[in-house]
Amino acid sequence: MSRLDSMLRRLTAQRDGLNWAADQISAMDGDVLDMGLGNGRTYDHLREILASRRIWVIDRVLQCHPSCVPPEQDFLQGEAKPMLEKLAAEGRRIALAHYDFGFGIKEKDVAEAAALSPVIATVMTPGGIIVSGQPLAGFEELAGPEGIPPGRYMFYRAG
Repeated sequence: MSRLDSMLRRLTAQRDGLNWAADQISAMDGDVLDMGLGNGRTYDHLREILASRRIWVIDRVLQCHPSCVPPEQDFLQGEAKPMLEKLAAEGRRIALAHYDFGFGIKEKDVAEAAALSPVIATVMTPGGIIVSGQPLAGFEELAGPEGIPPGRYMFYRAG
């Protein structure tokens, strides 16, 4: 499979997974969290499908497309762990989280996801959904929507 085809499959899985997760939390209270803003495509999609929810964003730097800059009060710039701890200390509850942190080195990305899993759990609403590009630890793994190959994207429910 070409890298282009692989990217298209990943982006389709991401979109379909986020749409599925939004449906799963429709009757649940809580905010949304996008971990890893990047160029802002996912954040822009979350704004569209969950317009009535507050969307928090965490990233090390703000370098997204100008049309995708989150409101200043919702953007937490810095390392993930202290930013998640800040949300937890403020009593924020997350119904849907999207995890997309990464360095581009699989072993390092998997290790970071595992290390951040316990602190992610502290902000999740019980029953909240996490859509992730990396395996997380300590959550109930879900099958997710039909048509997404196993391992392409992962879906979890918070306890």
